Amino acid sequence: MTVTDQILEELKAREPIFHRPEFGTTRADFAAMMADGFFEIGASGRRYGREDVLDALEKRHAQAHEDVWEATDFSCRELAPGLYLLTYRLLQDGVRKTRRTTIWRRDGSAWRIVFHQGTLVQD
Repeated sequence: MTVTDQILEELKAREPIFHRPEFGTTRADFAAMMADGFFEIGASGRRYGREDVLDALEKRHAQAHEDVWEATDFSCRELAPGLYLLTYRLLQDGVRKTRRTTIWRRDGSAWRIVFHQGTLVQD
């Protein structure tokens, strides 16, 4: 197994981001996963900053909810030392299809999310 293959497996285990309870479910847990300056672009095309995302996650996890998703077609590419681009397809609730992109940075032994984007796909 190559280093990139090993990284791919580590990052696959963390996606979809913020939907893996084993990595935390609190605002503090989610904040620890994000790099300073984190932002994302939602499927709507809207830009969401770190605080926007943390507010939404806090609301989502304040009540019981079911996450039904299937992530497939993962690919990983090193952009710079310790910086990786992960792409995959996500099927949510058996209906909503998106292409996801996450840029991850390794900070020591921890992974931090630098950027995330979800784009609706038709097929």
